[in-house]
Amino acid sequence: MSNKRERQDAIRLIVVSKQVGSQEELRRLLKQRGWDVTQSTLSRDLRELRLARIPTATGVRYALTDGDDGGQRMMLDNLLPQLFNGVDGVGELLVLHTLRGGAQTIAEAIDEEDWPDVVGTIAGDDTILLICRSAAARERLARRIKTLAGEGGGG
Repeated sequence: MSNKRERQDAIRLIVVSKQVGSQEELRRLLKQRGWDVTQSTLSRDLRELRLARIPTATGVRYALTDGDDGGQRMMLDNLLPQLFNGVDGVGELLVLHTLRGGAQTIAEAIDEEDWPDVVGTIAGDDTILLICRSAAARERLARRIKTLAGEGGGG
């Protein structure tokens, strides 16, 4: 376990000190520090560390998505305004559009919110399909997401 902890500490140090935009770049930087990891191990570490690719003014980079005291709601509150591109839906289906690379992070945060109106999520690179319990649930969820994204409660 200490190996894993040390490796994850090294990952944390790298992403806070450098702009790292891809897993391959991060693998290369880890290898320079003596950690030769597989892509699947690195993916698992990124998930456990709650690191996500976030668009910035200088390009996409990995960043910590929440702190020890923030919780998932704080993560959504911080990320949705940055990554949200729009929402649309029909019947029980809601489609949430994000900036490129933002869908996985947002979908995971929504899943962990455990909202009763959401049956499940499917995420691509910049699109999330949310399956809702009813058309009314879809409308409530669309309003909630727009509010969290800073776009008001219309719609």
